[in-house]
Amino acid sequence: MTTALLRTADELHARVRSGRRAVVMTMGALHEGHATLIRTARAIAGPDGEVVVTVFVNPLQFGAGEDLDRYPRTLEADVKIAAESGADAVFAPSADEVYPGGEPQVRISAGPMGERLEGASRPGHFDGMLTVVAKLLHLTRPDLALYGQKDAQQLALIRRMVRDLDFGVEIVGVPTVREEDGLALSSRNRYLSPEERRTALALSQALFAGGDRHAAQEALRARAREVPATRARAEALSALGESRAAADAHAVSKAVPAAAAAVRAAARLVLDDAARFTPPLELDYLALVDPSDFTEIGDDFTGQAVLAVAARVGSTRLIDNLPLTFGAAS
Repeated sequence: MTTALLRTADELHARVRSGRRAVVMTMGALHEGHATLIRTARAIAGPDGEVVVTVFVNPLQFGAGEDLDRYPRTLEADVKIAAESGADAVFAPSADEVYPGGEPQVRISAGPMGERLEGASRPGHFDGMLTVVAKLLHLTRPDLALYGQKDAQQLALIRRMVRDLDFGVEIVGVPTVREEDGLALSSRNRYLSPEERRTALALSQALFAGGDRHAAQEALRARAREVPATRARAEALSALGESRAAADAHAVSKAVPAAAAAVRAAARLVLDDAARFTPPLELDYLALVDPSDFTEIGDDFTGQAVLAVAARVGSTRLIDNLPLTFGAAS
């Protein structure tokens, strides 16, 4: 199979389509995380479908002082990776093709969710991201589009836009791909020196520490549900190392607030330690949020949540997150 390199929407629209078209949107500098997205798209589209990878460095989502000019542009290598991963075409339009009249006067607004966390740190970023995603969805006309869960807030906003504005496309989230040491794959990892990379590992280590604490508390709640609500239940919980005050089975099984606070605290310990490294980790935010609107979860929260972190190491800003489920069925 030969992977076509297309520069204009007309070239893409002229292709004969059979089966479903799956699109993977990227800003280039492809790595194994992108390759995983492309392979997943290939599996979903099937042999009769079509996989299109877009490569476009969108100027609208870079703020003042961010790395637009130094963002890596490696189109030849990108086409090779896309081909090896199963793409039928790479759509790499120019800025004039995407924005023929210059910067668009009408843009998509990310709303309140786009002003939190990443949006607070990077004002206007999500408006620019949603605007180019909307443009590329119209230009590529896919049946489904795949995005990585590493950019959890981005994924949530795209899903909200597609739902709220009635885009006729299925959005598929693909789990984060990590390097062997746990660092989430990112095109920006190439900016890290060896010393900065060692510090950067604190992001994933903090998430895993929070995840371990969450798992321990969920296991405790599960154990509480298994033991009858009698004196034996309290004794069983005490045997797990809980204090007498915590040994009441009902209290333990409903201890969602303590679980959320403990997850945050476990993650923050790792990040606080990394702030003393050389070079130090400069924390932007650590948050435990509801993925439907990216607000911090409340004391009575149950369901899916996201533990998210952003930090700067040297001149490189990195993000990562871990999905968690609070309050399994009781």
